[in-house]
Amino acid sequence: MKIVMLDKKTLGDDCDLSELQKMGDFIAYDETDKNHTIERIKDADAVFTNKVVIGKDEIDNASNLKYIGIMATGTNNIDLEYAGKRGITVTNVKGYSTKIVAQHTFALLFSVMEQIAHYDKFIKSGEYSGQSLFTNIDRPFMEISGKTWGVIGLGAIGKEVAGIAKAFGCNVIYYSTSGKNNCKDYRRVDFETFLKEADIISVHAPLTDATRGLIDENAFDKMKPTAYFINVGRGPIVKEEALKIALDEDKIAGAGIDVFDVEPLAVTSPLMNIKNKDKIVMTPHIAWGSVEARKRLIDMMIDNFRRFRGL
Repeated sequence: MKIVMLDKKTLGDDCDLSELQKMGDFIAYDETDKNHTIERIKDADAVFTNKVVIGKDEIDNASNLKYIGIMATGTNNIDLEYAGKRGITVTNVKGYSTKIVAQHTFALLFSVMEQIAHYDKFIKSGEYSGQSLFTNIDRPFMEISGKTWGVIGLGAIGKEVAGIAKAFGCNVIYYSTSGKNNCKDYRRVDFETFLKEADIISVHAPLTDATRGLIDENAFDKMKPTAYFINVGRGPIVKEEALKIALDEDKIAGAGIDVFDVEPLAVTSPLMNIKNKDKIVMTPHIAWGSVEARKRLIDMMIDNFRRFRGL
């Protein structure tokens, strides 16, 4: 069986694929652009992809293709309907990153809220060594205990974040983007109430018709000027121009962003031109990617393939 992996680099340079290598004639490409996908999978029996698109054209030109293993949870890069018509099995992996995405949510919040980079730079610059006081609080910061934490998307990750926030002493509320989620552990509120009450807002929702552009200029206008906004869900849920305006005009206190409208982040993105860059902390879609989470992903991915093979 010929097995092709199209974007190995997304798993990290330290990934161990030895078990997969034992299961067939295996070739892995660090990256694959759309102009090379057809050529690389044309003889493949099984293909593994994280974000490389496999649509009708790619499937039609891969006559041996029997299996597509998605190295992620999202399936929007695969034409699932057409793959089904062709009898191709498609699998994905779920739940591998819940703990680290929740952890990263708080890492983003604390980084921007407590201005960690500013104070670190203050010490490393030598300014701290040259002053007379033992401390420096030129940028005040707040406690999260007693604050209202608002969760958008109370799935597995949202619930993990809610539990940690509660442990920190937060009052947790949530907004259901589908209107169907009812959780007795936390108070569900309508969107306007959610925006007005929350001191901290974190996004953990999938990208759907209901969530695309949900956080726009109107939404930021309704938030507290002291609010912090964190997005580890999907980039297009937030209007980036609206976020820039909210930060530039002090409509909110700060933001932590791990996902973007276009990835990699376009140099023309409004987020690259925020006036006070200390008000935002950005990471390159890494919330999912701890060493442990990536190992779980690979183990689950290989287990899916074993089951397909009947091994």
